[in-house]
Amino acid sequence: MSDLTREAIEAVDLSKQVDDILGTPDHLRDALWRVESASLTPHDAPGGFIVAGMGGSAIGGALAASVLGDRASRPIAVARDYGLPAWTTHEATVLCASYSGNTEETLAAYEAAGVIGAQRIVATTGGKLAAAARADGVPVIPLPGMFQPRVAVGYMLVVALEVAALCGAAESLHSEIDVAAAHTEALVAEWGPDSAEDSLAKQIARGIHGTIPQIAGAGLTTPIAYRWKTQLNENAKVPAFAAELPELNHNELVGWQGAADLARFSAVFLDDSDLHPRVRQRIELTRGLISATAASSFRVEGRGETRTERLVSLVLLGDLVSLYAAVLRGIDPTPVDAIERFKTVLAGG
Repeated sequence: MSDLTREAIEAVDLSKQVDDILGTPDHLRDALWRVESASLTPHDAPGGFIVAGMGGSAIGGALAASVLGDRASRPIAVARDYGLPAWTTHEATVLCASYSGNTEETLAAYEAAGVIGAQRIVATTGGKLAAAARADGVPVIPLPGMFQPRVAVGYMLVVALEVAALCGAAESLHSEIDVAAAHTEALVAEWGPDSAEDSLAKQIARGIHGTIPQIAGAGLTTPIAYRWKTQLNENAKVPAFAAELPELNHNELVGWQGAADLARFSAVFLDDSDLHPRVRQRIELTRGLISATAASSFRVEGRGETRTERLVSLVLLGDLVSLYAAVLRGIDPTPVDAIERFKTVLAGG
């Protein structure tokens, strides 16, 4: 299958994940309302802000930290494990984010935060995490329960940003999020399933089809590159890898010499207008140096005036690219059978 018309997409995307992705602007707005309606109490967290979660529930914290950048006034970290960073104290605020509410690593981090005496806040649809939080009197930000966890990225991003402001780790970006939601609506029309067959999202999907994609980010786009990688893993069901500039120029660049002998590799470089000029120069130089062995390469810059607009634009683009890549392979993007089998075996062990 080579066409990416709405009809072709709907024939493969049986769970209509594309509609959930296109709903990103509404997710951003609804998330603001959900945090506000949770009536959380502002407090000071001199020990920093930690987002504890896994997979699609953790990426919101990583994206939030990137959006805030030097606007953060306290350390912000993401804990993807059974515990918390060694430096965590009772003066920290820990946001335990688990879409299902049953992620065992996040449940363990929730307990660890309680032992330490850190301020805890929970974001979930329910499950064991919501039950534990309500029993302990811990505030819960309720999430809508109709999505795959990875589709709730807009919710997780906004919740992390709002809680960061609530605990004094950063300034409030409430208005910036509102503007970003409106900005994203135009991009939904430009890149969505009804867009031209040569729209940017469809071009990239075709360009990386049949390859092992390498996604590179820098600064603001570093966690976005990781998001692209995981979306390609889960939606298109292909190996994909993420790296960071300028670090990759000190190692990965050499590996491209052998790429053509092993498989077909492609590269996507996620650019941003605020990147250091030398990093932006490195992107184009790197593309030139790998051109002989890369099946294809793309340089994509975030769209928008603010950091939030630009970050959300590239997240949306990557989500659509990964879905279109699944359609080109004739694979329903939503099921993640390998993860479900792994969880079943792990639970039995």
